[in-house]
Amino acid sequence: MTLMSEDKPWPDSIRGGDCEQHERLVRRVLAPNPSPYTFTGTQTWIVGAGSDVAVIDPGPTGSGMSIGDPPDANGQGHVDAILRAVAGQRVAAILCTHTHRDHSPAAAPLKAATGAPIIGCAPLALKDDGPRADSAFDPDYAPDRVLTDGERLSGDGWTIEAVATPGHTSNHLCYGLIESGALFTGDHVMAWSTSVVSPPDGDMAAYMASLSKLYAREDRVYYPAHGPAVTKPRQLVRGMLGHRKQRERQILRELEKGTRVIPVMVAHMYKGLDPRLTGAAGRSVLAHLFDLRMRGVVRERNDEWELA
Repeated sequence: MTLMSEDKPWPDSIRGGDCEQHERLVRRVLAPNPSPYTFTGTQTWIVGAGSDVAVIDPGPTGSGMSIGDPPDANGQGHVDAILRAVAGQRVAAILCTHTHRDHSPAAAPLKAATGAPIIGCAPLALKDDGPRADSAFDPDYAPDRVLTDGERLSGDGWTIEAVATPGHTSNHLCYGLIESGALFTGDHVMAWSTSVVSPPDGDMAAYMASLSKLYAREDRVYYPAHGPAVTKPRQLVRGMLGHRKQRERQILRELEKGTRVIPVMVAHMYKGLDPRLTGAAGRSVLAHLFDLRMRGVVRERNDEWELA
């Protein structure tokens, strides 16, 4: 888990509202929502070089103008930037990897502007009485069609296949571009940071299984929703699997010393972590603990954790 520094040069080749070509069938439009959780902003991917295109992760819709507006939800001008990027082409489908507020809210206004159907991940209704580090789901997301693992849709010169990858959220999908071997990974795999896995919807066991699923694939490149393209996908996924297993071992070492609460574990495990990210770190530790509890390794009493 890392944080973009305000003291370093802008770590991207474009700014919010700009469009950049990555390969013949793939370009991206960067949303104006940089934040500790979104890096330089949400990347909306446009697939297609012919008469029609698919738009993946249309992004946020917040105005960014009100005091207290979360920076990750700022989508001012983003739909217009997408429309400029696809001028002269028909939008055949609007696809969402999942329904966090920095990914799916712009689907509705983009549909209104283009008439394109919203296709992809399922809507998500949470029952959550506890605190969340990413209390950021889009309650208004309403897909016209939900894709399941392996389902495909196609347009002029492109074919997209859904790859179910629950873990970051239960409804998370990646999308494979059959013609080029690219995989659009949403928030499941990113090069700039590890993904936040936040219970109750985020599930560490599911996340690890989804990582293993991607490791078994032969994708050429990953295009995540935040941060740079991943040109060595299997190498990165192998490292992420190892990182999560290392975190699990750290938790068990903490509990070998006695009963612990999560904030104490976070302080010991995440040395030098920016204070703005301690909440997210705590949620990921909780996800590991839930997984360990399901396996009978640990138990909880009054928010205190110990070895079983």
